[in-house]
Formats: sequence, C-alpha cells, structure tokens
Amino acid sequence: MKMGSKFSFLFVNVVLVVASINCMNVSRSNANLEDYTQFLLANGVARTPPMGWNSWNHFQCNIDERTIKTTADALVSTGLAALGYKYVNIDDCWGEEKRDWKGSLRAKASTFPSGIKALADYVHSKGLKLGIYSDAGYTTCSKKMPGSLGHEDQDAKTFAEWGVDYLKYDNCYHDGSKPQDRYARMSYALRKVGRPILYSLCEWGQEYPAKWAGLYGNAWRTTGDIKDTWESVISIADENNIWGRYAGPGRWNGKLQLKLCSSALKITILCETMQLLCNKILK
Repeated sequence: MKMGSKFSFLFVNVVLVVASINCMNVSRSNANLEDYTQFLLANGVARTPPMGWNSWNHFQCNIDERTIKTTADALVSTGLAALGYKYVNIDDCWGEEKRDWKGSLRAKASTFPSGIKALADYVHSKGLKLGIYSDAGYTTCSKKMPGSLGHEDQDAKTFAEWGVDYLKYDNCYHDGSKPQDRYARMSYALRKVGRPILYSLCEWGQEYPAKWAGLYGNAWRTTGDIKDTWESVISIADENNIWGRYAGPGRWNGKLQLKLCSSALKITILCETMQLLCNKILK
C-alpha cells in the first residue's frame, strides 16, 4: 500500500471515529432533552395555563408584604382563586441591593420585614401559590437588586427553601451570551432543588422562544410588555397567532397581563381580552 493510501485510510478511520462519537453525543443529548421535557410535565406544574396576579404593571417597584397579603386575600374573597387564579407573583424590587455575606439574595428589610418564607407561608395558608422574580443577568431590570447570573444553583436553592412556587426570570443586564444558555442554567438548577417551581422565561420574544423555551421552562414571553391600550392588546394577540402550536401541558405561551384597574381598558374590553387570551395565545 502506498504512503498516500495509508494516510487516506487513517484519515477515513479518524473521521469515522469522530463521527461515531458525535452521533453518540447527539443521541445522549436528545435523550437528556426528552427526559427533561418529561420532567417538566411530571413535576405537576403548568399542566394547564398558569393564572394569577403579578405586581409589576400596577405597582412596579412600590411593593411590600402588606400589598402581597392583601392581594392574596382579595383573590380568595372575590372568588377568583376558586376559578383557578392561584399565583400571587412578586415582580422586581423585592430584594436588597446587595447579597448577604454568604452570597445569598435577601428580602428588602424595609418592605418585606417578615421575609419571603413567612410571606409564602401566608399565601399558602390561603390555598394559593407564591411567585418571585429574578433575572438572567448581573442585576434585575430595575437595577435595584442583583440578578442570578452566576448564582443559579444558590438562588434556586434559596427560592425552594423559602417555599416559592413560581419564578419569573427576566433578561436584563447580562453578559451577552445566548439566552438559551443562560435560561438553561437556571432550568437545571431548579430541577435539582427538589421542589416543583413553575419556571417562566421572560425573554420578550426576541429570539422566538416558543421554538426552544419548552425545553427549559413551563411558560415564556412571546412579546414585549403590554401597554394600557386596546391596540396593544390586539397587537400582542395577533403576534401570537403563529405560536399556538408550540404550547401544551407543561409549556405555555404568554403571558398577557390584564390591567384590571386601568382607566383605559373598560369591562367590555377586558371580556374581549380574556376571549383573545384563550383563543389566540394559549391554545
């Protein structure tokens, strides 16, 4: 056999070995993704579209534990909880600007003096679930508290110890890496804590998360923030026409936040919005 033929044969064998290893890695990766997708369904959360209340649109950073408790009471007393509105979700600004000496997130002492664990216990006593907010970046969008980038395992453990049931995970002030990578890290961190926590990815729809977010979480934003106008509602509903086929038990498009106390959206419009929500976004 000629020297050139030997090298050709060697090269072919190397290529075949590399190709075989790659195929094994792809198969293993696909199996892991399938297992994780099954986990998202098996953990029992979001088998139906999650419904509840979020603090941001109305209160933004002006939140405290009294507001959260009052809202939980109102969901029960108005009958909304009995209709499935179970989540009471704290958005941005609930924490101190700096982590503690162990590197853990801290509830803001001036507004949540009892701490998040005590607040979760109160919400649970009403038959409801507590949601919290963090960010796949160095700070949250308000810049008033730390994000979870680089602290995924530590923060996921903290949320579980507090009794949190829902995590909204935003997309501000990050390191420029792909959202798929950053959101995956928190996803796997949540999986390890031993508590079912509904994971909602707030990527704003920039990289079409309906196509990939179901591998990592239970819900995802498909658009930017809603505004206090009917035009905004219609626009968001229309944008979601193409994403319905990606939704299903354990993974949902959304979320459309209704401004129930707004001056612009009257009751008749709110009814229309609810119908759009069911027909276009979550189906």
